[in-house]
Amino acid sequence: MAKKGNRVQVILECTEHKNSGMPGTSRYITKKNKKNTPERLELKKFNPILKKVTLHKEIK
Repeated sequence: MAKKGNRVQVILECTEHKNSGMPGTSRYITKKNKKNTPERLELKKFNPILKKVTLHKEIK
């Protein structure tokens, strides 16, 4: 039987949008295996407000 508890839900937030001071925010929800990737995730995702691909970092 498979073990439970390795996969956790994480929130990714845009770093460029956060620093720009514009209203609103770009966030994505995804899952990661905390056993294989204990450090925080950094992925390039599309920001619909800035209309370009930006770096999104894990928060919390």
